[in-house]
Amino acid sequence: MPSEFYPTKTSPTAPLSNPLSRRALMGGGLMLMAVPLSGCYSVGLHDQPDLPDETFDYASAYAAWPDGDYTWPAINYKSFDQKYWRQVVDYKSYEKPGTIIVDPYNNFLYWTLSRKKALRYGIGVGRAGFAWSGEALIRVKREHPIWRPPQEMIARKPSLGRYWEKGMEPGLKNPLGARAMDLWQGPKDTLFRIHGTNKPSSIGTKASSGCIRMWQQDVIDLFSRVPLRTKVIVLTKEQAEQHQTV
Repeated sequence: MPSEFYPTKTSPTAPLSNPLSRRALMGGGLMLMAVPLSGCYSVGLHDQPDLPDETFDYASAYAAWPDGDYTWPAINYKSFDQKYWRQVVDYKSYEKPGTIIVDPYNNFLYWTLSRKKALRYGIGVGRAGFAWSGEALIRVKREHPIWRPPQEMIARKPSLGRYWEKGMEPGLKNPLGARAMDLWQGPKDTLFRIHGTNKPSSIGTKASSGCIRMWQQDVIDLFSRVPLRTKVIVLTKEQAEQHQTV
């Protein structure tokens, strides 16, 4: 069983969009409540990158990304609807700042900054993304994760069975991509994941398999912001319709 305290190391993050730091320094700790600071918000891990603003350099953020032994390919982000680009948006929520809210029906993941703002990412949703909804905690964070195909996928494609015992090694072909965050309910692994994807064109779509997919550069960014035990809410269709976004 995976450990709740899976070791991770510092990950590269997108270039700062402003030479002045926008985060509150907490002596290596966490700020658990979002507090406005000159129009910005501080929540999550203390060493995260600045939030994207009107001067954010998307070309650099979505450029080819060196990451240890791998370099993740650049994203042709301009070919996608701009709503799927990483950005701070108006978002009404009564959840505690720092909560992740996944809207699988509109292909968005929100990381709440306050009750009125959130950092939004575009996502791709697989069949598993519609098979489960509810609340969970991030109990395991994995850099360069090993991938084991679910038995249902092996049944459809028996050749994948060779990856069941030891898994597929990390790398550019790995379906989990650069990072994975595993969601647990108490002592139980939901088998639901937020992870990268080696198919960037699947963002904004209903993919044939997988859980919650993000561009590699975006999942690295989110990974650098959220601590273990971050609360994650996956919305039902009815809840998704009720949430107010701009």
